[in-house]
Amino acid sequence: MHPPHPGGAPEDGVLRHAHWWQRRWVRYGALITLLALSGLVILALVREQTGTEGFLVGLGLAVLPVPLLVAVFRWLDRVEPGPWRNLVFAFAWGACAAALIAIVANSFATRWIAMATADPSGADTLGATVIAPVVEESAKAAAVLLVFLFRRRDFTGIVDGVVIAGITATGFAFTENILYLGTAFGTDQLTGDSGISSVTAATFFVRVVMSPFAHPLFTVLTGIGFGIAALSGEGRQLRRALLPLAGLLLAMSMHALWNGSSSFGEFGFFAVYVAIMVPAFGLLTWLVVWTRQRELRTVREELPAYAAAGWLTPAEPFALGSMRARRLARVYARRHLGRSAAREVARYEAYATSLAFLRHRGRRGRANADFVVRERELLNELWRRKDVARPALDHAARMTAPPVPVPMAAPPWPMYGAYGSHGSHGSHGSSYGHPYGSYGHPQSYGYPQGHSSGYPAGQAYGYPGGPYPAPNPYQ
Repeated sequence: MHPPHPGGAPEDGVLRHAHWWQRRWVRYGALITLLALSGLVILALVREQTGTEGFLVGLGLAVLPVPLLVAVFRWLDRVEPGPWRNLVFAFAWGACAAALIAIVANSFATRWIAMATADPSGADTLGATVIAPVVEESAKAAAVLLVFLFRRRDFTGIVDGVVIAGITATGFAFTENILYLGTAFGTDQLTGDSGISSVTAATFFVRVVMSPFAHPLFTVLTGIGFGIAALSGEGRQLRRALLPLAGLLLAMSMHALWNGSSSFGEFGFFAVYVAIMVPAFGLLTWLVVWTRQRELRTVREELPAYAAAGWLTPAEPFALGSMRARRLARVYARRHLGRSAAREVARYEAYATSLAFLRHRGRRGRANADFVVRERELLNELWRRKDVARPALDHAARMTAPPVPVPMAAPPWPMYGAYGSHGSHGSHGSSYGHPYGSYGHPQSYGYPQGHSSGYPAGQAYGYPGGPYPAPNPYQ
């Protein structure tokens, strides 16, 4: 018996609907309920331990580094910005679910070890250096795993893994700092200490001033593992499973070293901080910034193929491969057409970047089975916004493109970027060249004379003007 045609009705004539637990609103509702309940429980636990006054003081101090950390990770994600809902989920998971798991599991494990060994001091040390790193990094990694599995289109590389992991860890550190700072304030209330010599000031200096990136640094190692796995092809299942695990183990190891540094002697903490934490932070910062620049280079290298086919203007690959040009395009749209136009330009830039990354993965044999469908979706999104985005990007290209050498036969005024008229083309010929090559007039790639709307008529990339190829061209 052959299976029914996908577009036909089932053999029994009954339309089958998705089960209630497969509906989107049910899954969203369950996730929001879970995070809300976790937040309420963690709020009650922290308030019980710190007191109301201590909780408020801890909350006020712990929130200070959060905007900076979120802004840094959002800046890293500017090339292909992911949806805000993913970042909100990651922060909420870290601040609520992961923090609750850590508090409950760490307390239970430490008490069990103390009862089993009759050594409370040793149990505290073992809990801080072994139990806490394993539990906390695993709880934070769960958020990265969920985005990797259920938001796969938004998780395409190392930067995505770094951003999701970093935002999750920022939320976790926020809740943990409330607990530590609130407890320190309660201690100062009992002892009468205040000012710079207080426990609260010392805790604030160590956790907020010296090491606000500590938790993000650990969890980012897990995110890098997931990011490299996302770059692997579908056939490399073992690689895609082992890389996140390796990143998680590295995160646990560095976390354990950081927590155990206080037991290495009088200057153990500062030795670990200077010799390991600072160099590791610098190395990871360099890696992420280098990856960001490589993403921009990928945009400049992959999009000219779509410009040659008529989907983009010849100047757009250059403009879309420059963060300065992107910003100028959004500013131009906002000044001339309003805020809604600027948002449309931003979406156009994001879709074009996703298209470049999709083609890059396809050329390397790492495209998923839905390559053609995804390419069509992205091209359609670009085409719907072209009337708003193209003038802004053309303006940005003119403002940022380097000068083009002018032949002797050309007029004596300077020509810039993609808009110089070469003398060899005659007085009415436009070269449409730009720093990454010349692609000719769009009419030669499927634009009929006088064409101003609709799709290019070419067939090479599965244009809406013609049939889409059934197989993935990169498989």
